[in-house]
Amino acid sequence: MDSPILEPSLYTVKAVLILDNDGDRLYAKYYDDTYPTVKEQKAFEKNIFNKTHRTDSEIALLEGLTVVYKSNIDLFFYVIGSSHENELMLMAVLNCLFDSLSQMLRKNVERRALLENMEGLFLAVDEIVDGGVILESDPQQVVHRVALRGDDVPLTEQTVTQVRKTFLALLSAIKFKSSISLLTAKAHYFRINEYKGIVTPSFSPTPTLSHSSSLSNIALSSMHDGVHDY
Repeated sequence: MDSPILEPSLYTVKAVLILDNDGDRLYAKYYDDTYPTVKEQKAFEKNIFNKTHRTDSEIALLEGLTVVYKSNIDLFFYVIGSSHENELMLMAVLNCLFDSLSQMLRKNVERRALLENMEGLFLAVDEIVDGGVILESDPQQVVHRVALRGDDVPLTEQTVTQVRKTFLALLSAIKFKSSISLLTAKAHYFRINEYKGIVTPSFSPTPTLSHSSSLSNIALSSMHDGVHDY
């Protein structure tokens, strides 16, 4: 008896998982209701880890699903598809994700570095897969788009690290501008008193008002650059 011919579908990926070397979840995104509850998802993740973490193979069939995976140091990466899904397409997604993270983390693909750059991971996965549909398989394009999107993240959606860097950049620029204003005030004071014959300046002329304005503009430019570098 011939097997039924399945209609092609764009919905290729059922889940993307990243587990640590204990099988605990670091990242998981499910694109359908195969495992609708967190409890079922965690049980599946433990099962998949136990079946794969000691093998050298890159493909497994588990619970009626096709699983492609790879490990690096203390991380395990998984891309899940249906039992009839093309393994090469799933592997293309897996390799794209891993290579993108490798570039973003400067080849330091391990647990600690990943946890410190989770926002990049979220953006990368969204660039590669959307709702189970494969959007991109070129890691260069993914990294480029993640960089563009990272620059446009609103303050309310930035991580604590990003907000802290932004705040420090602003604070540094404000302090610099304040110091220039203080120098200008001192110069003005000595000029007035010199004109009145009260004091004689004991130092070289301090920045003029126009020079101070240009320095203030430099400070504002530094503040602008500091905000967009993170």
